[in-house]
Amino acid sequence: MLRSFIAGRQILSCGRGLFFGPATKFSVKTSSWGFVSSRILSTKPNLCSCQQQNDLQKTTKLPDGFWKEVKTKVTPYAQLMRIDRPIGSWLLFWPCAWSIGLAAAPGCWPDPVILGLFGAGAFIMRGAGCTINDMWDRDIDAKVERTKGRPLVSGQLTQTDALALLAAQLGVGCAILLNLNWYSVVLGASSLGLVVLYPLAKRVTHWPQLVLGMTFNWGALMGWSAIQGTVNWSACLPLYAAGICWTIMYDTIYAHQDKVDDALLGIKSTALRFGENTKTWLTGFAIAMTSGLTTCGLVCHQTWPYFASVALVSAHVAHQISTLNINNPQDCARKFISNHQVGFLLFLGILLGTLLQGPEKKQLPKAQIIHEKQLVMQ
Repeated sequence: MLRSFIAGRQILSCGRGLFFGPATKFSVKTSSWGFVSSRILSTKPNLCSCQQQNDLQKTTKLPDGFWKEVKTKVTPYAQLMRIDRPIGSWLLFWPCAWSIGLAAAPGCWPDPVILGLFGAGAFIMRGAGCTINDMWDRDIDAKVERTKGRPLVSGQLTQTDALALLAAQLGVGCAILLNLNWYSVVLGASSLGLVVLYPLAKRVTHWPQLVLGMTFNWGALMGWSAIQGTVNWSACLPLYAAGICWTIMYDTIYAHQDKVDDALLGIKSTALRFGENTKTWLTGFAIAMTSGLTTCGLVCHQTWPYFASVALVSAHVAHQISTLNINNPQDCARKFISNHQVGFLLFLGILLGTLLQGPEKKQLPKAQIIHEKQLVMQ
């Protein structure tokens, strides 16, 4: 039995717990004394649950170096997709949005789900187009001042890395496309040839901007088919043609930034084709664009807000052309980016114009119109 117990130190209590002194002397037998080592009875206070939780959070928190490493690995892929330059995604999205808005029922808003799908698709497929372009142009980009810092040129990514990214982009794009009706799926898949061929066009023709226009404005056909299940060619073809003219205008302005390097490398573009007559050519395309938009509005029985927006777009484009300095790369870049406003103005006009349409202006298939006329005659 325990015969005696001699306390070495007073037991203290505090908000952080209990602790013992450095040693405690005790006797089990009369002839034996022992000392409990300080290794057994700790001199450190016990931690309360709050402090233990805080320490646990500190130990599980990821170090700053981890996030820096993630950023270092992800940034080249983001640059390859041009995430830092969203203007291209917007220019790809606007023709889709125009067509979706025009295909909406009179007096109604466009379908937000379809708009969201096309917005996501524009972001992904624009990135895929940039990946393909950089894979084709790696050797050329290394010789151009503006593009020599791109990931494939600088060695941050390899061709294999780019190919893996492209596969992922096309996979996501396909998943988005499969949410549409089968007519739109087939129509969308048929544009992939243009996406692949555009980077090659600059090597064989002075009109690569025409190929880009055909690619970037494919959504003018797909947007309508996604809503109606088919394409109203009498409305969509003028819209598509207007979009192509618009793309030729803004991409010619963009190409003037690199015309010196392109001429030395043998790369062709409308900027080099038009030369000092660029403003005259752009004026002609602007007139054609306005004519196409006006024709489309008449076919769709649009109301005055639509035609007012077409007038504003025409004025905006005219100001771009009249103030353009083709020998100033900074001015060309500003004019190119301002085309985002062109897309938004027209989309706003389509929204308001469709909302003001009456039910009697709803477009009917030709077969249904003929059938109704026959019923009236009977």
